[in-house]
Amino acid sequence: MAKSYSHSASMVVAEKISWYCAVLAAMMLLMNCCNVEDDAIVQKQQPTVMIAGYSNGRPVCDEIYEVKEGETLQTISEKCGDPYIVEGNPHIHDHDDLFPGLLIRITPSF
Repeated sequence: MAKSYSHSASMVVAEKISWYCAVLAAMMLLMNCCNVEDDAIVQKQQPTVMIAGYSNGRPVCDEIYEVKEGETLQTISEKCGDPYIVEGNPHIHDHDDLFPGLLIRITPSF
């Protein structure tokens, strides 16, 4: 005795959608695996940002920094890339607390 399979319209639509999704996923995987050259091009096209105080992505200042004559929190912040020097150094209560020889902790934010 032969069985007859009847599919409702919604089952047919669901099967077609799942088939298209499977094909789309396979195409995306193939494109992602085989597209190495395009990744290199995208990396070359990204703009290079030069950050003050940095050379080749490395900070100019060590984690512990000794304040020099004539420096202010602003100049140290720009030089070392740490806009939150006061927050990271509880012994500095005011901008006037800076003096040559003072050791401060630097945590660059970029």
